[in-house]
Amino acid sequence: MRVFLTGATGFIGTRVITELLAAGHQVLGLARTDAGANALTAAGAQAHRGSLEDLESLRSGAAQSDGVIHCGFVHDFSKFAENCEIDRLAIETIGAELKGSDRPFVVTSGTGVVNTAGRPSTEDDEPNTPFPRVSEQTALSLAAQGLRASVVRLPQVHDAYKAGLVTYLVAVARQTGVSAYIGEGLNRWPACHVLDAAPVYKLALEKGVAGTRYHAVGEEGIPLREIAESLGRGLSLPVVSKSPEEAAAHFGFLSFFAGADLPASSARTQQRLGWRPTHGGLLADLDQAKF
Repeated sequence: MRVFLTGATGFIGTRVITELLAAGHQVLGLARTDAGANALTAAGAQAHRGSLEDLESLRSGAAQSDGVIHCGFVHDFSKFAENCEIDRLAIETIGAELKGSDRPFVVTSGTGVVNTAGRPSTEDDEPNTPFPRVSEQTALSLAAQGLRASVVRLPQVHDAYKAGLVTYLVAVARQTGVSAYIGEGLNRWPACHVLDAAPVYKLALEKGVAGTRYHAVGEEGIPLREIAESLGRGLSLPVVSKSPEEAAAHFGFLSFFAGADLPASSARTQQRLGWRPTHGGLLADLDQAKF
């Protein structure tokens, strides 16, 4: 299969390329820059110049493909709502090009779109948090129109060099001089090693059912206090509790997530795709972090 991949030069996308090539697929990767195009060529993929804002480049890439994986997102949280709109338009543009075919379209979302009041969310739970990213809803609306669109929800995806929102917690800790959590810090974040997350995209492309959500979750939920304690050890900083009233000033845009209890299960994904996470956990990576 010839696969058009957005976010191809990113943290997750580069690992998805490895998975796809190992399975015998060809990869056409979206590249914004010459450096990105060169990196894709070196990885064994074909570079397709363009960006998420360049809708014609997305149409062209999708037109040349037998399937599309959308990993790309503009990660600038100072313009988050604007970037969510870029994401929505990108998904709709690719979907319009795939319309009328049986070509698979795998779109990225996050487990943070669901809060299930103390129990781990599942793949069948609907989004219910005040989260402006609507990639999942956009993809599933395409599936309702007959496209073979499915969704991969990501938790905190990590290795020893990067760890999703935890990377931003590191920045806050360095800036403030403390590694903090809110209240008792018992609220949980799910996680998955990047080498476990990447195969979920390949399997969803090959075996995914239209309108289905998949959870790339290796650990259902790690208490924020344990994450803060690990960061405190690694950064040699004191670990402190912040009250809910202090959270916004301390964590900034992270305050919602820093206080949210968002455990998630991948039991149905494991059953449906035959996937099993095998790599190390988040705290083990944080204890040897190099970021």
